[in-house]
Amino acid sequence: MQNSEPMAIIETRLAHGMHRTATSLLVEATGRPTVPSTALAELRDFLVANLHHHHESEDGLLWPMITAVEPGAADGLAALGAEHVQLDAVLDALGEVEIRDGVDRAALREAAMAVRDLVHRHLEKEEPLLFPALRDHVSPEAWADFSQKVIATSPTEAAHLMVGFFDEVGTPEEVESVLSALPEPARQFVPMMRTQAQAGLAVLRA
Repeated sequence: MQNSEPMAIIETRLAHGMHRTATSLLVEATGRPTVPSTALAELRDFLVANLHHHHESEDGLLWPMITAVEPGAADGLAALGAEHVQLDAVLDALGEVEIRDGVDRAALREAAMAVRDLVHRHLEKEEPLLFPALRDHVSPEAWADFSQKVIATSPTEAAHLMVGFFDEVGTPEEVESVLSALPEPARQFVPMMRTQAQAGLAVLRA
């Protein structure tokens, strides 16, 4: 971990890494006939809920926080917000796909590919604008307040997968720093969530 990196960038980088990895994994797993429908549905529901929550937190909280300090960032952030509308549409389509044994997975794969492709393109555009803004215009105190609001409203669907994906995309020190912001009752469950996530991800990759 780079000691000079603020928590705003570390947390955002891990979240984006999770979204890249999870969207790619769903596409890959739909092509494996041995992956149970229950595992696919769990990952799908996790992705839909968390991606909705992530961009709603950006639109509703983070973008206003940044533009209040740096009005010049408004146009770029507004363009990113417009892409969030497109993301809503493909996420809703993915969420509506029926996933159960005996059902052809072609529709699921197509919907998962649409989400993956849009998320990856969107993050490539977002990070060159967002990371400098986080570094230069968001104080540690403002980020901590934002982060706590995000945690308090985070979806609970398959929350253990978040721990597993963080472990894959971040260093142990980065993951510990991010998870240390969880409320104490939730931190007690992290070891169990990690074990559950490892098992679930192994099934998806089998």
